[in-house]
Amino acid sequence: MRERLTEWLAERGLSLNQDKTRVVHLTQGFDFLGWTFRRHPSGKLLTKPSRAAIRRHRHRLAAEMRRLRGSNAGAVIATLTPVIRGWTAYHRAMVSSEAFGSLTDYMWKLTYKWARRSHPNKPAGWVTARYFGKFVKSRNDRWVFGEKKTGAYLIRHSWTAIRRHAMVKGRASPDDPDLAGYWEHRRRKHGPPLDSFTLNLLTRQRNRCPLCGDRLIDSSHLPGSPEQWENWWLGVTRQDIQRAPSAPGDSRHPGMPSTITTLMHASCHRTAKARQRRSPALQPATPSRLA
Repeated sequence: MRERLTEWLAERGLSLNQDKTRVVHLTQGFDFLGWTFRRHPSGKLLTKPSRAAIRRHRHRLAAEMRRLRGSNAGAVIATLTPVIRGWTAYHRAMVSSEAFGSLTDYMWKLTYKWARRSHPNKPAGWVTARYFGKFVKSRNDRWVFGEKKTGAYLIRHSWTAIRRHAMVKGRASPDDPDLAGYWEHRRRKHGPPLDSFTLNLLTRQRNRCPLCGDRLIDSSHLPGSPEQWENWWLGVTRQDIQRAPSAPGDSRHPGMPSTITTLMHASCHRTAKARQRRSPALQPATPSRLA
């Protein structure tokens, strides 16, 4: 089996790293790409985030919280949100509920410790009332870390729903040019491992940025690591855009909100904001002191 694999890789210009390659029984389990593959006594083959991957993620979260000492809650939320989204997007197709739950508890301890350190002379009740609350109306959780002034909050690992990996049909290979249609249909049907709200936005926008028109994500080359998913989230932002006022008597969209949430490239959004600041015509009108 090992010889066949070596030949298959050699045909594609690849080779095995002999120092990192070993043959083990599946009941012992092995780590690969941040996951642990193991057949359990029940006969089920389960793939879970590896202990090493979880440990690295915990160290990253703790290091970021230490670096953010002295910052405000908004900086904590802005820094850690893409880290959490990236890690959970990569692991959500596996048996990750237990890992997500333990990381949620760990993240709560880190934020609580950060909050108490930021206000050493305040009682615990004052600190929890300032930084924790029911920031998400759809969730009955009053211990969500957030910023009361802006309403921004830090997402939790456990909020990421598990989306099982869809098995590949037969021996279908992406290298087979005759199966290009199958892989394209598979990508359209299953989509990237993102939350339903983001997927709905991508579908509504036909996967295009409203400012530049380029694709927001390449479904044929999805990010292949937590770090790459983190970078994707850093490069894409959600923004509320004001709807154009409808004509008098237009009842085609009654009760529609005045703003609509849109996905766009973060770089495009920054460019648009800079252009708006440079152009006085695009600035909102302000009352004159001489009026």
